Amino acid sequence: MSVTAISEQARGAPEPSFGFWRRSYAMLVKEFIQLRRDRVSFAMIVMIPVMQLLLFGYAINTTPRHLPAAVLLQEDSDLGRSILKAMENTAYFRFTREVHDVAEFDDLLKSGKVLFGVEIPRGFERMVRRGDKPALLVAADATDPVAAGSALGTLGALVQTALAHDLHIGDPPEMPFEIRAHARYNPAASSRLNIVPGLVGTILTMTMLIFTALSVTREIERGTMESLLSMPIKPVEVMFGKIIPYVIVGFIQASLIVGIGVLLFGVPILGSVLLLAALTTLFITTNLSIGYTFSTIVQNQLQAMQLSMMFFLPSILLSGFMFPFAGMPVWAQYLGEGLPLTHYVRIVRAIMLKGATIQNLQYDTIALIALMLLAMTIAVTRFRRTLD
Repeated sequence: MSVTAISEQARGAPEPSFGFWRRSYAMLVKEFIQLRRDRVSFAMIVMIPVMQLLLFGYAINTTPRHLPAAVLLQEDSDLGRSILKAMENTAYFRFTREVHDVAEFDDLLKSGKVLFGVEIPRGFERMVRRGDKPALLVAADATDPVAAGSALGTLGALVQTALAHDLHIGDPPEMPFEIRAHARYNPAASSRLNIVPGLVGTILTMTMLIFTALSVTREIERGTMESLLSMPIKPVEVMFGKIIPYVIVGFIQASLIVGIGVLLFGVPILGSVLLLAALTTLFITTNLSIGYTFSTIVQNQLQAMQLSMMFFLPSILLSGFMFPFAGMPVWAQYLGEGLPLTHYVRIVRAIMLKGATIQNLQYDTIALIALMLLAMTIAVTRFRRTLD
């Protein structure tokens, strides 16, 4: 009998009943072995749900408390101190700065170092006792309407708290002074003015990380990395060659998002367009550097995507884009300060909505530069080991 006849007879033979389950079991064991070897994927399976649970359970707070505030106290009186203490007792205000003039008062609000400013005018207590009903000014940074709205809503309760110990306010209580609350930079509490500038940084973070995280791993999987390393080119030159094209792509993306925000959603640009462009380019370069660093750590494109999403998730939650940054626990704020998106969200909102200058944004600019240099240093250091 020929070999062909034997093979045809074997194909026509009835298949053992347990053959399907045996082969399926073999594939199952093979996949578990492969998953165990792919440590990055296995870590993602564990870390992503754990991270989400911890961040939403402990770090995210939709009713932020203890928000930083400054006070311009033009007279040191018992009544003025009682008002400030009453505001702190609401648990929404935390006075961190005492300023001496209106210019410093405005600068702190514009730079985002405080979210509220309280001005108690000279002769305030005397006018209250005379029944003149003076005005107490409370200025709020309303670029984040959630944080500002909750705190401003508690001001009416001042009469029922500490003031009862300083003044006879009658029954029912009557406010012996006027509270003038000014919601600056977004007086209509429009969510578009808050979300659209933040979306610029969010979209750039996602796309720039993925673009460069795949750059080196794509070279390895295609087998072109060996040729690249055999050329007389330095690691830093490879990095700049891969990053610079995506800087241009990212700048085009940013221009498109900002243009749509201005034309369709009416988001203003009150500050310098050139300053916005320069700091946006810095932010794009920082994210590209981080993505390039990821590409030197992982072994394939799947791991690069997973690590990028692992970084993107806390960036969204801890940057102040979705939830008020000042209302997070201290440990979450420290983590957020290490994320480029945190600093860029402050920058883009300050320039577009407040008209901030580089003097107002020094801290966030320096932070972005430091993160970019750190990521570049790690990437260049690890580059020669990517094929090990």
